Amino acid sequence: MIFLKENERIDELQRNGYRIIQNPAQFCFGMDAVLLSCFAQAKRGDLVLDLGTGTGIIPILMEARTEAGHLTGLEIQPESADMARRSVGLNGLSEKIDIVTGDIREAGELFRAASFDVITSNPPYMIEKHGLTNPGTSKAIARHELLCTLDDVVRQTAHLLKVGGHFYMVHRPFRLAEIMSALLKYQLEPKRMRLVYPFVDKEPNMVLLEAVRDGNPRMIVEKPLILFESPGMYTEEIRETCGF
Repeated sequence: MIFLKENERIDELQRNGYRIIQNPAQFCFGMDAVLLSCFAQAKRGDLVLDLGTGTGIIPILMEARTEAGHLTGLEIQPESADMARRSVGLNGLSEKIDIVTGDIREAGELFRAASFDVITSNPPYMIEKHGLTNPGTSKAIARHELLCTLDDVVRQTAHLLKVGGHFYMVHRPFRLAEIMSALLKYQLEPKRMRLVYPFVDKEPNMVLLEAVRDGNPRMIVEKPLILFESPGMYTEEIRETCGF
């Protein structure tokens, strides 16, 4: 039996009947995590690691739509990691998904080098304390680079990814130059990029990226992904791809 703690709720994921435990007082997953789980690919038997997994949304959704052999989520916040473990158990996925409580900056000490085929990450977007009022909260840690930086995420990914392995990340376009520089610095060759727009006439507010460890130079820029046809109405592509 899965017990809920104070302020927790169970949300439907619209995939395989899976559900997830969340606490709105802390941090709930957003569209960026869902889009990353749809953008990322894993082949049959692949070993997948999600850096900064939060409540485990990306491993759970990827288990539903890929044939990955095993998925692991790494999360530094004990409360979020606990919710993730209980969500994994709630969905009967304890044999397929592990949740590890730990620091991304120390990931190389928690896992063997070059041991994953696929790594995903929906890291904090904001640099340090920009616009931050409550630096100790779960939401602040999830959104701001308080406990890890972009460089930490990319460096650890390069260390843990097999040669030829794939890295998938969602981030903000305003940091795209910095992201590309970090990927190349650690021999993660950008291979695929897709900009995400809230509406067709608005600026992009997310970017989805795929990189390959020690890959050959050549990147595909995919067509724009538009989220909404009108306020509250997802586009047909979003409905078909993400199940909304």
